[in-house]
This record gives sequence, C-alpha cells and structure tokens, in this order.
Amino acid sequence: MGALDWTILAGTLLFIVTYGVWKTKGSANVDDYVKGGNEAQWWTIGLSVMATQASAITFLSTPGQAFHDGMGFVQFYFGLPLAMIIICLVFVPIYHRMKVYTAYEFLEGRFDLKTRSLAAILFLIQRGLAAGITIFAPSIILSAVLGWDLGTLNIIIGTLVIIYTVSGGTKAVSVTQKQQMFIIMTGMFVAFFFILGFLPSDITFSKALKIAGASNKLDILDFSLNTKSRYTFWSGITGGLFLALAYFGTDQSQVQRYLSGKSIRESQLGLVFNAIFKIPMQFFILLVGVMVFVFYQYNPSPLNFNPAATVAVMESNYAEDYKILQEGQVALEAEKRIAQNQFSTALDIKEYTAVQEAKQQIIRINQKDSTNRVAAKALISQADDSIETNDKDYVFIHFILNNLPKGLIGLLLAVILSAAMSSTASELNALGTITALDLYKRNKKGSFTEKHYVLASKGFTLAWGVIAILIACIANLFDNLIQLVNIIGSIFYGNVLGIFLLAFFFKFVKGNAVFFAAIITQIIICIIYYNLIHIYPSGEEKLGYLWLNFIGAALVIITAIIFEAFDRMLSKPPTEA
Repeated sequence: MGALDWTILAGTLLFIVTYGVWKTKGSANVDDYVKGGNEAQWWTIGLSVMATQASAITFLSTPGQAFHDGMGFVQFYFGLPLAMIIICLVFVPIYHRMKVYTAYEFLEGRFDLKTRSLAAILFLIQRGLAAGITIFAPSIILSAVLGWDLGTLNIIIGTLVIIYTVSGGTKAVSVTQKQQMFIIMTGMFVAFFFILGFLPSDITFSKALKIAGASNKLDILDFSLNTKSRYTFWSGITGGLFLALAYFGTDQSQVQRYLSGKSIRESQLGLVFNAIFKIPMQFFILLVGVMVFVFYQYNPSPLNFNPAATVAVMESNYAEDYKILQEGQVALEAEKRIAQNQFSTALDIKEYTAVQEAKQQIIRINQKDSTNRVAAKALISQADDSIETNDKDYVFIHFILNNLPKGLIGLLLAVILSAAMSSTASELNALGTITALDLYKRNKKGSFTEKHYVLASKGFTLAWGVIAILIACIANLFDNLIQLVNIIGSIFYGNVLGIFLLAFFFKFVKGNAVFFAAIITQIIICIIYYNLIHIYPSGEEKLGYLWLNFIGAALVIITAIIFEAFDRMLSKPPTEA
C-alpha cells in the first residue's frame, strides 16, 4: 500500500459518504425517508438491486470459489430470471396497489398482526446476522492480509455506512449504490485485463480458457440428481428459484429498492434489468477467479493463501513438516509449468493424442497439488486450531496485493469496501424500517407526527448499525463467506416465502393457520439443517442447502392448508338429525 493507494482508497470512500449525505439531506416525512419519495427510475432501481446483493463477499469469495471449485457456482443463479418475472407480475403490482411501506405490512391486511410481526421478526433475525457478516467479510480478510486491526476495521466500515444511511434513508442508499456499482465493475474489469497481461506472451485468452478447462474449472452445468451436491442445474432452478423469490420478493432490503420506483413500470424494468445482467455479472466474477487459477499455473502460489495460517504453523513445532510440504510444492509447480507448456504446444500443433496426454498429466499434478494443500491445512490445524485453514476468501486479495501495480491496489480495495458499504447500507435501511414501522409503529399506542416516525426510523437504523458492528466483531469465518450468507438466508427464506405465497394464491387460508404453520415449519427447517447440512468434523453434507428454500416454502403451505382444514372441521356446527 503506497501513498497513491491510500489516496485512491480514502478518496473513494469519503466521496461516497459525502455524496450520499449531501444529495439526500432533509427527509421531511416517512414517505421520503422510507420510499425515497417514489422518485427512483428503472436504472437506479436495477443498479441498486444488484448492488444490494453484490456485497464485498461477492468480490472476495466468488473468485476464490472459482479458483478452487470452478465455474459451477453460477448454477446457483439459474432460477433468478424466472423469479424476477414472477415478482414483476405478482409481487410488484400488489405492493404498489396497496401502497405499503414494507412487504410485511401487506401480511397484516391479508392475515393478521401476529403473522405480520412473525414474518418481520424472522427477517430481522436473518438479515441482522447477514448485516454483521457483510461488515465482517472484508474486515477479516483485510485484517489478515494487511495486518490491520480487525475490530477497528469493523467499526470504520460500519460507521461510514451508518453516517449516510441514517442521514438520507432509502434515497441515500440508492444514489450511492450507482456510484459504488461503477467503481466495483471498473475495478473488476481492470483486474481481469491485468491478469491476462500477466500470463506468458504465448498464452492467449482462448488458450487460457482451454488450460482452465483441462483442470475442469469450466464445468458449468451439472445435470446430476445428486441432492448432496450444493450446486447443480436442478438445485439452481428449484432451490435457487425459491431463494431468489424469497430474497427479491419478501426481503425488505430488496423490496425497499423497488418500492421507491416512480411507478409499477419503473420497478418492473429495474427488476428485468437485474434478471438480464445478474448472471453475466456473476459469470464474469467467477471467470476472474478462473483466470487467477491460470495465472498461478505459471507463477508460484502459497500452500495456504491465508497469511495468518502460514505464520501460525511456521512459529509452531510443525514448522519443519510444513517446510517439507513447501519444498514439495515448489517441485510440483515446476512440473505444473512443464505440463502446461506441453499442453500449450499440443494445442498449437493440434495433435489430439498429445493434448489428451498433457491434459491427463495436468489432472494428476492437480491431484497432487490438492493433496499437498489438504496436508498443509491439517498441519495448520494441529499448530493452532483457532486459525482458519479454508483459504478460498483469501485467494483474490492475495493476488491483488502481490501482483497488481500501485494505485490499482487502492482501487481494488475501494471495490471491496464499496461493495461492503452498499449491501450493508441496504440491510441497515431495511432493518430500521421494519423495526420502526412493522413493530414499533404498529404496536405503539397513541398518535404521533411524521417527524416522530422519521426520527424513530433513524434511531432504529443507527441501533441496527451498532448491532451489526458487534456481530461482525464476534463472527467467525465459515467455509466460504458467500456460502455462509446464502445458508443463513436459506434457513429462513423458504418459510417466509411460503407465507407470502399463501397470501397471494390460497385465499381460503386464514391467519391462525399460517401463523402456527410458520412456527412449526421454522422449527423443522432448523432440525433438517442441523442433521443433514450442518458441517460435522467429517465435512459430509446429506442435503444441499438450496433445497431448504423449496422445502420451507412447500412445508409451510401444506401445513397451513391442513391446519385450516382441521379448523373448519372443528368449527363447523353439527348437522341436525
């Protein structure tokens, strides 16, 4: 980090905060503060929706996910376009017609207050945890790599977001997210072209893709019916569809983005924008990770990308064993470069047999590489079991800091922190709104002014910001951060989505049946998660977490229908003889 990097990083973050406060100061009423005065146009809505979902976790974890496991993660998003169409046709018109401030306000009109409150509380639990993780994600990585204090980073990121989110509400979130998305995508494109420039002169982009393909990094589609696999085509268009329906249709952090639209059409166009560009964006970010993988086929890489893990093991009694693994890795990397050159030459002369032989050699070397890395993780765990050995989240930031030129490092760090701020701002904005309007206002007796509820919304937003910082300070790194956020969401989203589907399509089901069905469903989903998905020491999962979204939605619908049928049977007067 040189002076230029610090200048770019600090200047970018200060510009976002200052611009957000200046552009949106002085919300006079709840409508201005919560819905931005319904002034947002479709491109603002589309960018805001994308920025809300694309947190720092996306730009830290996704390239590392592709580096280790390839492009298959993109299947997670296959259900999203269909979900956007359903939300445009069903959710958006209903929300706008009823002029609701929150998604859960609709549930009281359809069912009752207790169902509205339950759905709001489920949202607050899962989104409150997620807000802490979106702050924690960049903090833990930057802390480990740059040596910055973790707690201080959590406080800095959280405080910057709180300043403009509390000040300007929904409009502040939306206008700053446009700037943030520009910074984010500019930084990722620049990084991508620098990676290609760092490859050997005879390795074109086309050849780089073939090199990645030889290592099975471009296997995008998995049509297997294996429910244990996290990412398949079928889990993407079913579990991913239900997760996207729940997230974009019932999660206030997203609903609030398109409730601010000038009209139904503007909101729908914003969501269509997201449907068209979200999968290509995620595909591109994964491709960046694949290109980082190709880069490290020709350049040395650490056995573990988490520098804190390397320090811990080298200062332990296992240092000599680790050095032996490092020496083996150096020899293996020399073999890797030879095999890649043989593969490249075979491609040039278009000799099929030579290509296949070189490909098999690359696969064998990759298997040895994987074995070495697993052995390194085992030594690190023995040296210090409190150190995170899973290094997926450190791959991209390691590449940035060790290979990119001065100035660009500051830009990429600004990308990461901007993404953290954009998603966290949406979450805090939604958490404050739900607490103020769905719980505080609805259950508070007496009549109060608009100013009172604006101040209440600001106060609750500030409180949730502090809570998110505290959660970030006690969080632990888990497998892969982008998966952790989606796992937390999947535990709650299916249930909440089922409540909304009952409200939209099952008019005969009443509030009591839905309320008790939702409580029972949430308990069952937690049991399923703990017994079939929760990571045991063996690391084996019996069910991909995306299926929780489908199971939760189906379970609450079926249970509510059964409860309603029993209630009607019991309340039906006896027939006369």
